[in-house]
Amino acid sequence: MKQIIDSGNDYVIAVKANQPHLYNQIRKNIKLSPPTSTNTTIERVSDRLTQRRVSVFDNLENISTDWVGLKSLVRVERFGTRAGKPYQETAYYISSLALPASDFAQGIRGHWGIENRLHWRGSAVGGFPDLRRLPFKDVVFDEDSSQMIDGYAAANFSIVRSFVINLLRHNGFDSLTRAIRHCAHDIKLLFSFLE
Repeated sequence: MKQIIDSGNDYVIAVKANQPHLYNQIRKNIKLSPPTSTNTTIERVSDRLTQRRVSVFDNLENISTDWVGLKSLVRVERFGTRAGKPYQETAYYISSLALPASDFAQGIRGHWGIENRLHWRGSAVGGFPDLRRLPFKDVVFDEDSSQMIDGYAAANFSIVRSFVINLLRHNGFDSLTRAIRHCAHDIKLLFSFLE
């Protein structure tokens, strides 16, 4: 985090249950304090109705100081119906930004839009200014669960994954999943992409 802040950038990071101390502390802080701002949107697409409520909190009590520059806790609640069946999801984020909920809503929604488009169509737009340039590859390549931590391995493989995504997009594939299935066992086809 220090490198991000020292370089003049900011972060918005999803916090999942695999970080139990931080995850539980965020939930506790949110229960104990009112949001500084809230933004609610409703969207109907095909057979899906979704209401999104984004709430921003500034109660950072008992959150580790290892999170350099931390200014906001964000809760995103999604609920509605999919194919007539009700659903509810809650996600939590930490950020070095102190923005209104409407800005976080737009950025977080843009982030998921990037992931969804990379997964299905391969285009990249929207979101926080710094997020626009990042290749979100965890959907198809499961990059978030990578165990590489030595040296520059993680960064190098991230570059390779970005190269592969761009190469497949350039060769007309609108779904990375289908492209990988189609090309994975055809070495001649893969090499033809490099010509």
